Amino acid sequence: MRKKTSISRRENNINGYFFLAPYFLLFFIFIFIPVIIAIGLSFTNFNAIQFPTFKGFLNYINLITKDEIFMQKVLPNTVTYAIIVGPGGYILSFLLAWALAQLPKYLRTIFALILYSPTMTGGVAMTVLWKIMFSGDQTGYINSWLMNIGIINEPIIWLVNTDYLLPIVIIIGLWSSIGGIGFLAILAGILNSDESLYEAAAIDGIKNRFQEMIYITIPNMKPQMLFAAVMSIVGAFQAGLISTQLTTNPTPGYAAQLIVNHIEDYGFIRYEMGYAAAVSVVLLGIIYIFSNISKKLFSED
Repeated sequence: MRKKTSISRRENNINGYFFLAPYFLLFFIFIFIPVIIAIGLSFTNFNAIQFPTFKGFLNYINLITKDEIFMQKVLPNTVTYAIIVGPGGYILSFLLAWALAQLPKYLRTIFALILYSPTMTGGVAMTVLWKIMFSGDQTGYINSWLMNIGIINEPIIWLVNTDYLLPIVIIIGLWSSIGGIGFLAILAGILNSDESLYEAAAIDGIKNRFQEMIYITIPNMKPQMLFAAVMSIVGAFQAGLISTQLTTNPTPGYAAQLIVNHIEDYGFIRYEMGYAAAVSVVLLGIIYIFSNISKKLFSED
């Protein structure tokens, strides 16, 4: 019997590895190998044409000591954007998912599709919708509305003015992050909560929906909350499409220049691939640190 059990377990393990093989293959090809190559290139001088030459830690030293744009503009912009859009989008996603869970199934499906649509449309929605809203003439919706109510007398060139550019990118980032993958994960976690827990809680003294959310819903969906938190953090630090779609790369006065834009600037405009790889490694380290913080906050312990 022990021998048969051992053989059965071995066969189950083989079947499990067989089903996991496609994921491991894709992970190895598209994530592991590129990360290793990026780390290797970060120690070189590489212009995408000639063979890389080894420079040691010079790229990292220049990034910290000589790259004033990165230290004074890019890094503060990215931190500001991530601090607001990451937790802000996460909280809004949870509140919207919780509100939708209270609706009938038919209405919930329609509203979930509407909220998820910005993620599906991506850059098209940003280019068409937000450029029209923040158009720099009097036909732009924001300028027209502010002029009609008497707040401004002449149009504001929103997408060129360095005072407004980063707040606009943050607003669009919040709008885009509300209905993302994290939102769907949270909604699925809420809908799959055990109804018997709510019945028992009502007997124990839970009186309203807010108490149910704090004491039952959130503690019982930590895996979904963790997934949504990690996706929110990664999305916030990897953002860069919004500013380039609205303006150019680099953005006017580097007012909305994020780390991803800095990587694209050096890698695909200046063709300083080694330096761009060093910046990408720094970004990877930042994401890793904040992801671990999220894991500790939402761990089962």
